[in-house]
Amino acid sequence: MYIVLGASESGAAGEFLWEAVTVADGRVGSRRTVPESKLGQFVHEVEDSNRPAPIRWVWADSRQIMPLFLAQGISPERSHDLRLIQRILSIATTHSQSHITFAPTLDLLQESPEKPWGMLPPARQIQGQDSLFDDGFLSASKPDTGQKTAPTASQLAVELQTQLRAIEAAPHPRRLKLLAAAESTGGMIAAEMKFHGMPWNKSLHEKLLVETLGPRPAPFERPAEMEKLATEIREKLATPKLNVDSPQELLRALQSAGIRVKSTSKWALKGWAEENPQLAQQRRSLIEPLLAYKKLARLFTANGWNWLDEWVQDDRFHPSYEVGGVVTGRWGAHGGGAMQIPRDVRTAVAAEPGKMLVVADASQVEPRILAAMSGDEKLALAGRGTDLYLGIAKIGEHTGSALNERAQAKIALLGAMYGATTGESGKLMPHLRTMFPQAIEFTERAARVGEQGGQVSTYLGRVSPAPSSEWFERQRRQATAEDERAAMAASRSWGRFTRNFVVQGTAAEWALCWMAQIRQKLRATTLFGKPLQSQLVYFLHDEIMIYGPEREASLCEQIVRDAAQAAGELLFGHISVEFPVTIAVTDNYSTAK
Repeated sequence: MYIVLGASESGAAGEFLWEAVTVADGRVGSRRTVPESKLGQFVHEVEDSNRPAPIRWVWADSRQIMPLFLAQGISPERSHDLRLIQRILSIATTHSQSHITFAPTLDLLQESPEKPWGMLPPARQIQGQDSLFDDGFLSASKPDTGQKTAPTASQLAVELQTQLRAIEAAPHPRRLKLLAAAESTGGMIAAEMKFHGMPWNKSLHEKLLVETLGPRPAPFERPAEMEKLATEIREKLATPKLNVDSPQELLRALQSAGIRVKSTSKWALKGWAEENPQLAQQRRSLIEPLLAYKKLARLFTANGWNWLDEWVQDDRFHPSYEVGGVVTGRWGAHGGGAMQIPRDVRTAVAAEPGKMLVVADASQVEPRILAAMSGDEKLALAGRGTDLYLGIAKIGEHTGSALNERAQAKIALLGAMYGATTGESGKLMPHLRTMFPQAIEFTERAARVGEQGGQVSTYLGRVSPAPSSEWFERQRRQATAEDERAAMAASRSWGRFTRNFVVQGTAAEWALCWMAQIRQKLRATTLFGKPLQSQLVYFLHDEIMIYGPEREASLCEQIVRDAAQAAGELLFGHISVEFPVTIAVTDNYSTAK
């Protein structure tokens, strides 16, 4: 049964009122009005009174309603996020072969520049930097007239019915239902991780900054260590007034000093230094201060004192995720650097006394997803009970193939999934195709679809976007040899995109199911008759972090391993592909890898 939560149509003055509307078998049923202050209690009581029958709560946007639930001490078990599913279905309708017909009844994808309905004002922001609570928290008051208003429960119920009809009419409704459930659970998990926060020792971070950069500088000034390096750079380049932070000025100064580079990137500078072995040492001494400055500047701007002030509250980093923010279904981040925590600052991710971090990294997910999707049993066998790349190398050794080293296997298989056809990957491709014909044909078929301007989908049904109108115009415009080359390059580029989309997108679906299984098991498991306190606090593509009491660590470790295999079975059924995970139980993130 679905229960839709939206604004009440009564519009009474005072406390904001919600309305709960049941939807079962496609029909709208009972209604109940609930004051906002009692909404969490209402959800908890309904879930308790309806066990074991599952309730799936429906709302417009997890980013808006989940902070309210969490502030009231509850988090629903299941949900259907209408915004997230509307995005999936809307893209699917652009693909004629998806056979999905969907016309949304509400526009839930339009991002408003105004603050979301029923929300508190955002936290203080530093100019030019995203704020920790830029989407605020639900308040207990109805928004003022003129602000964006909340969709009513009746409006949301109609949108739900429209979405469910589209899903049921899809060629693979079971898969699309699973994608809707997984994506919606991802929305809840993202909100939970933001609310609870990742352990982040502010004192350790500040100590690291002082040791590396020097004391905290005044506004608009550089830290002392950066200023020293800036002075050294000016001296070496004989440019006393150089603004080291200006790429244009810096490039001109480098070229004037005889450093012939086209950009100021680290790789361009290192390439210039190494291109002449006899002068390499002399050249390295010229660019070393600049490379050191760049490293300190990255720390200062990405994870310096301003970042610490804005994103770490009470020794917790509150990452702001965008579920499905990438077209493949991978997550993105709304500032704060949640999708990339540099190694330099990981020492600050430290457990409190009596607690531990359980850091799990899924091993070679995309190649294993390829084995599952393509049904290539030989590739599945290569990864059973061992490192998959090593397994490929052993098969190559036993069969007399030139593809008989782990490093080669990794290069070849990644090349197959990402479309690398030149260099060593291109040379090894014939051997890989001989060993795993089904897997390679699967990727090449996806590439051919893209090269012809077609769309592909993940295993559960997320559809890739169509090429742009400019792409199609380029294919039509082939009057000259240059036009033909441009058309061919664009065709191959889009083929590489679709080749990888099917695998990376399905790997993202596996990761969603993995986290959903972990979340479910953490909620259902007890220790000495008491619920676990451990929580999911971080996620990055194929890595998760659980934080909780040390006594629960071994239980969490087993939950993570079981959930990985369960996620594979949830997607593909009982197959021979394994989904192993590497787990580190530690008190500091810097030692996890």
